[in-house]
Amino acid sequence: MIIIQIFCISRTRLENKIMSTSFVYHALGLRDQFYKRTRFLRGAVIIEVFPKPEAIRCPECHSRSVTKRGTIQRDIRTIPIGSKPVLLRAIIQRIWCPFCQFVRQIKLSFSNKGKSYTRAFERYVIELSQLMTIKDIANHLRISWDTIKEIQKAHLKQRYKGIKLKNIKRIAIDEISIGKGHQYLTIVMDLQTGRILHVDKGKGGDALKTFWKKIKLSKVQIEAVSIDMSPAYLSAVVENLPKVPIVFDRFHVVKLFNEKLSNFRRDLYNHLSDSDEQKLIKGTRWLLLKNPENLKDDKKEPERLKKALEINQPLSTVYYMKEELRQIWNQPDKETAKKVVSNWINLANVSNIPVLKKFAKTLSLHKIRILAYYDFFISTGPLEGTNNKIKTMKRKAYGYRDFEFFKLKLFDLHNKKYALIG
Repeated sequence: MIIIQIFCISRTRLENKIMSTSFVYHALGLRDQFYKRTRFLRGAVIIEVFPKPEAIRCPECHSRSVTKRGTIQRDIRTIPIGSKPVLLRAIIQRIWCPFCQFVRQIKLSFSNKGKSYTRAFERYVIELSQLMTIKDIANHLRISWDTIKEIQKAHLKQRYKGIKLKNIKRIAIDEISIGKGHQYLTIVMDLQTGRILHVDKGKGGDALKTFWKKIKLSKVQIEAVSIDMSPAYLSAVVENLPKVPIVFDRFHVVKLFNEKLSNFRRDLYNHLSDSDEQKLIKGTRWLLLKNPENLKDDKKEPERLKKALEINQPLSTVYYMKEELRQIWNQPDKETAKKVVSNWINLANVSNIPVLKKFAKTLSLHKIRILAYYDFFISTGPLEGTNNKIKTMKRKAYGYRDFEFFKLKLFDLHNKKYALIG
């Protein structure tokens, strides 16, 4: 009876040993390591392993004709079991290689040199990065914020070490404000895929120099470029892509006119002598800038706007010209749109309103690039949407101290969902 009991105990221990060994080999992928034992310390699981004979070789020349020179012990973080941290307590053999004439540590197949975590742990962190913020991952894994950032940064560096420009046809260029003190980034986007192709500090032609070099080296054939009406971007594109059509972004054209309308209303208010007229015009700025279909009836916005326009004919004319300007991009074809532009310019010139006559000159000067919309139907709209995602990402992260890491996150932004993470 005693013998049977001892046999049962020994069998249970053997089964536990086999189960632990199988877990180390198959779940953790430690093919070149022997399992020694498992310990539990302060809520963490510690799995002790040591190298198999075939793993003891020179890390440089891979020779097995080496002499052992002692061992060192290292704790290496691997994927957790539930909420419990798991550490591999690895016995690392030091060897002397007669061919290299150096004493070195053997190479670990499951961890990169100098890292305190396994490759499996890196992959696990990258998977969590698609669902959680850096802070959330750090709290979940009970590890430092810097370690998570280091893993993410190394992964993004490897992934975006060379942005491929092959098959790029249509691009958009715009700038985004990234902080106080007029800090800007210039961003180039592929309009077909939504990928960010280039990021650099500043908002002039200098911020695009490295991008033009990449374009020339890759010999990519750009079909069209969408930009705002910035002279800096215009001259940069004309200089580097002289034969490529430029499409002025429709939203920026309307935005420029809205600024003129806003200034006109302000000047008109300051020059009115009748206090009753001033009261009607005061506070109508957003009503003038809103599209008619967006005016709210419950707040009596259409009624307020109508009264303000009735008391001042020039303001009414400028407002309705704004609505006519929007119609340029709502035509069935380019020829019809061309007639709308010509009609707008003629009406502006006969109005004798300086702000309209001045904008008519701008429209005449850039007529070809505005109407190029009908050739390609592109705008910087997708880039504006991405700019909003960038601002949300910055706000969630409370800013980025590491510009290189921030830049890499931007390159990866097209993979993110609208519920931003990271």
